Amino acid sequence: MPPKAKFSREEIIQAALHIIKSSGAQALSARTLSAQLGSSASPIFTVFQNMEEVQQEVLKAARAVYQSCVQEDMEKGMYPPYKGIGMTYIRFAKEERELFRLLFMRDRSKEQESDGKAEMHDIIQLLSSETGLDYETAYRFQTEMVFYIHGIASMVATSYVDLNEEAISSFLTDGFEALKKQYQGGGSK
Repeated sequence: MPPKAKFSREEIIQAALHIIKSSGAQALSARTLSAQLGSSASPIFTVFQNMEEVQQEVLKAARAVYQSCVQEDMEKGMYPPYKGIGMTYIRFAKEERELFRLLFMRDRSKEQESDGKAEMHDIIQLLSSETGLDYETAYRFQTEMVFYIHGIASMVATSYVDLNEEAISSFLTDGFEALKKQYQGGGSK
């Protein structure tokens, strides 16, 4: 009979998230995780097969934290939905720097490639309905906005700039309006 788990999966994942939030993803190891839990490493491996499995579960948990932030901000309704998503992305970069880096600034060269359409489907539809653009044009528009928003968020996450909410809102409006004018005017690249 396998040994009884000293810690639940959730307790281990929460301890791992704590390590990442305070010291970055590179600090997560069996040693730091067991120290955070106040035990040896063996209780971790009665629940998880290896550290890769822990890291995958932590990535899922970090995504859930981000999605919770998006949901919370959308419910507040401070911005139109499309803009609100960008504002949340940048706020997350500012307030949860290490989780942002884990989710959006990690090396993805070994991950399965995607054009992003499936992940952005709802946002593309929202953008299409807000601008009157067809789906393919809205996808190109969204791709450019992602580059723009991610650039701002990365600069915030790495402390290259410290922007207040008003400045961020203004930048997003400027970027959105410029692209809208270009795409609605039939401009092409």
